[in-house]
Amino acid sequence: MKKLGLLLLLALPALAQKKGPSLARPKLVVGIVVDQMRYDYLYRYWDKLGSGGFKRLLGEGFSYESCHYNYVPTYTGPGHTSVFTGTTPATHGIVGNNWFERETGKVTYVTDDKTVQAVGGTAAAGQMSPRHNLSTTITDELRLATNFQSKVIGVCIKDRGSILPAGHAANAAYWYDGTNGGFITSTFYTPALPEWVAKFNAAGHAAEYLAQPWNTLLPIAEYTESTPDDVPWESAFKGEAKPVFPHDLPSLSAVPPAAVKATEKASGEKQPAAPTRNLDLIRSTPFGNSLTADFALEALRQEQLGQRGFTDFLTLSFSSTDYVGHQFGTTAIETEDTYLRLDRDLARVLDAFDRQVGKGQALVFLTADHAADQAAGFLEAHHLPGGGLSMAALRDSVQRALVHAHGPGQWILDFENQQVYLNRDLLAQKKLEMAKVQNEVAEILRQQPHIAQAISATDLQRNAWPVGLSMYQANGFYAPRSGDVLFVMSPGWLEAYSYPIIKGTTHGVSWAYDTHVPLLWWGWHVPHGESSADVKIVDIAPTVARYLHIQEPSGCSGAPLQELLK
Repeated sequence: MKKLGLLLLLALPALAQKKGPSLARPKLVVGIVVDQMRYDYLYRYWDKLGSGGFKRLLGEGFSYESCHYNYVPTYTGPGHTSVFTGTTPATHGIVGNNWFERETGKVTYVTDDKTVQAVGGTAAAGQMSPRHNLSTTITDELRLATNFQSKVIGVCIKDRGSILPAGHAANAAYWYDGTNGGFITSTFYTPALPEWVAKFNAAGHAAEYLAQPWNTLLPIAEYTESTPDDVPWESAFKGEAKPVFPHDLPSLSAVPPAAVKATEKASGEKQPAAPTRNLDLIRSTPFGNSLTADFALEALRQEQLGQRGFTDFLTLSFSSTDYVGHQFGTTAIETEDTYLRLDRDLARVLDAFDRQVGKGQALVFLTADHAADQAAGFLEAHHLPGGGLSMAALRDSVQRALVHAHGPGQWILDFENQQVYLNRDLLAQKKLEMAKVQNEVAEILRQQPHIAQAISATDLQRNAWPVGLSMYQANGFYAPRSGDVLFVMSPGWLEAYSYPIIKGTTHGVSWAYDTHVPLLWWGWHVPHGESSADVKIVDIAPTVARYLHIQEPSGCSGAPLQELLK
């Protein structure tokens, strides 16, 4: 018996060797989202791009040239959530950046959470979490698959661009607070900032970037891909006479934020901890992306991401492209300069992956949370279809028609995300049938100029919509949070909130200029090539799941990308 036991002990090393190699996974997964990036920017700026950023991803990786969103509204919150959950708002419930809550009678923000506290910043900026997201994310699933031994960290200037991709089970999510110029978090993740984050913030990087003017990276005459520097549809920074280079960031940021000045005026004295500069300005410059890259690289080093024996996940979202696009439009020199500088930031991020994680050891994908329309003024100047549609005037038209038909009352509670929220209590009081009034409102909207379609929530839910405009609306509809009537503007038409003066551009619709985004894959086991196959943004998460051999997110409706996985 003793002899048999001894033989078994001697055989254990050999038995262990027969278990075979460990499961092959990348050391690090990086999900990069470029806020408001149109697919065509990859090629519009091609001749000005360097070799280490976008061109490296295209030259060494795989590009899906026809990747689209398959729902509306195409906004930042839903976009980031859909990328990382692999499903649409109909399932994950993030129906906009804001939506009307019938329970409270108020509009809520996508990551708002008053049950948590700010860590490192103000309550207004820091009381945030992913609680509104109803599905797990691919980052959550990695944490679950490794018994929470993998690290997941989200980084973005915008709270929603950090929190929603990082998911519910993240180790950390960090976003920017312009009142102190630092990256912050909430008690949803940790009771205190890690020492390395506090040290990074104390270094004053945001103030350093704003201490220099924003001049063009190249001689301004070389920006032949863009419109002239001074056109009517661009919006100047507050304090500027014209929206032209150079932008004097030191003087523009010297004025404290409006909220601080209002507090000082109300109290009659200067706030002891009030910032002396408007550090929030960095969001609307390309240096907001540079600051984001700086922080992400510090997280890579300090957290040893991809260097600990487990697959880690970094979600990295660049948001300054969105702020600049909204302010200046899609054809501005400012927009081109922002992308040329982002190209350089991408190059140093990719180089860092090579150095610290190992060449070919990181799996990277890059996409966008939505794209953007051309500026309304640009379209009008070139006799192209489109323009600005006043949401206030549209709401008033519906309200007046309902008053005319049913008498006085506040018939509309909210007009959000191209949706009408009716006053259901008033309908009940007047003993009006919900579906009938919804269809009535849809008909009123269809009679307005530049409205391509309107449909009631009741009709939307009673039918299946495999294609067409209603398919996009159905995929973006979640009954507890969505409106009673949904409408679609004609191609080229933008929601205008400053009508008749329309500056910059926006997004949010189901036309190709808002849904078509880049999708690039690079690194670990990614073949070189490209495809024109029609793929959807919801296909990203299940593809990552197949690479990692883990479960797809709980609400996932996408499918793995077969050409990539071959």
